[in-house]
Amino acid sequence: MKKFFLGLLLLFLGFVAYILINTFATTSKQITVEPITKIDIEPDAISRFQQALRIQTISHENVEDFDSTAFNAFNQLIINNYPLVDSLLEHQYFSEYSHLYKWEGKNPSLKPVVLMGHLDVVPIASPDKWTVDPFAGTIKDDIIWGRGTIDDKFTVIGILEATEMLLKEGFQPERTFYFSFGHDEEVSGKYGAVKIAQYMQEQGIEAEFVMDEGYAVTQKLVPGIDKDVAMIGVAEKGITSIALQVDMKGGHSSQPAKETAIDVLANAVAKLKANPLPATFSEPMEGFMDALGPEMGFVNRMAFANRAIFKSIILSTYEGAGGSGNALIRTTTSPTIFQAGIKENVIPTTARAVVNFRIIPGQTAEEVKQHVVSTINDPRVTVAFHGFNNDPSAVSPHNVEAYELINKTIKQIFPETLTAPNLVIGATDSRHFSGVSKNIYRFVPYHINEQNIDSFHGIDEHIPVEDYKDAIRFYRQLMLNTK
Repeated sequence: MKKFFLGLLLLFLGFVAYILINTFATTSKQITVEPITKIDIEPDAISRFQQALRIQTISHENVEDFDSTAFNAFNQLIINNYPLVDSLLEHQYFSEYSHLYKWEGKNPSLKPVVLMGHLDVVPIASPDKWTVDPFAGTIKDDIIWGRGTIDDKFTVIGILEATEMLLKEGFQPERTFYFSFGHDEEVSGKYGAVKIAQYMQEQGIEAEFVMDEGYAVTQKLVPGIDKDVAMIGVAEKGITSIALQVDMKGGHSSQPAKETAIDVLANAVAKLKANPLPATFSEPMEGFMDALGPEMGFVNRMAFANRAIFKSIILSTYEGAGGSGNALIRTTTSPTIFQAGIKENVIPTTARAVVNFRIIPGQTAEEVKQHVVSTINDPRVTVAFHGFNNDPSAVSPHNVEAYELINKTIKQIFPETLTAPNLVIGATDSRHFSGVSKNIYRFVPYHINEQNIDSFHGIDEHIPVEDYKDAIRFYRQLMLNTK
């Protein structure tokens, strides 16, 4: 018996030793980069951004609400405010309002770089809840307020300002740069980014890398880390919407049947919410843990270093965090439309719902549909794809020069910032560029924190003036760094 317990003790000690060895063997993956001296940004650059924010380039779901005058005004703003960009770079329009600029590099043998952004914005759902005019470009408390400050005129104007500045300095990049600015990203990019990407593929253009909007420099949003963390998106989730419909006998509300169309549909939606697709570690999440685990305290570091052992604990932690934490580890389930009934005393014959899923890498839209069918398990509920569907993007490598170039530039502009690859939980125009480059990254050089994270597509969207200046510095330095 003593030998048995001794064996158990040795096994336990060996297990503990294994965990500790793995924990202390993990070393920092952060590169050391000297920060650069911040260049001055002229005050007129701020006013030009304000001008861009005042143009209501709204993408509406109903195409009949499209306001061409606003997009024409934005076209003219670029011409007026960036004369060197307009005169020295090759410029093409797509569908009248999307732009592709080509800045010829010194060395045509090098693959080009594509920088992306979009100039359209989402509508203002609750204008009465804004504390400022959403289209005034107001500056107060050293903060710029308005729709598009975060998503995504910030990127477009930041790139244009940086390019105009470098052209004034007589700079010419080693590689050719393309700037792709779509006008309909918020409604799928069908007439903007899709057409630009198709054109580039037809021209046989293969880019060294593509960089679009995506994650940013997060502040105190990563559990276990106090430092700022810049997330570089190496992939983005797919998206699919599933329509559910129930057709049953209706009647007068005074004589309800045991189940009505609404009952059946509500139960189906409740089943989907109660039984989400399983949580898992995607490849981007693995990269995230590798990069940040060594920067954490002992407990978190130990868990990330031994993730095969502590997988269930890590997943439950992120799952319990809700919101973006849960979205990083699973395909999410979001009922977004529920329609039934026309009168309070009439039992409807039809009930319809739409459920939106954001798909984690490793799963497909078809697999999501099969999950819906098997989970609901009710032949009275018809299940069909709704709207447009995209599988998750491919995962771009984070051990290549393109990633390291972005990584280096972030650390030059944002000293002491940690960096990590990650999964973008939303959709960007870059998903259309998979035929242009295998290296697609998603990063925007501003700070996201608890104070402004909810303003994205929401109320009182804003960005600090200094963040906007840093955006110009970032894109300028990225172009200078690109060899």
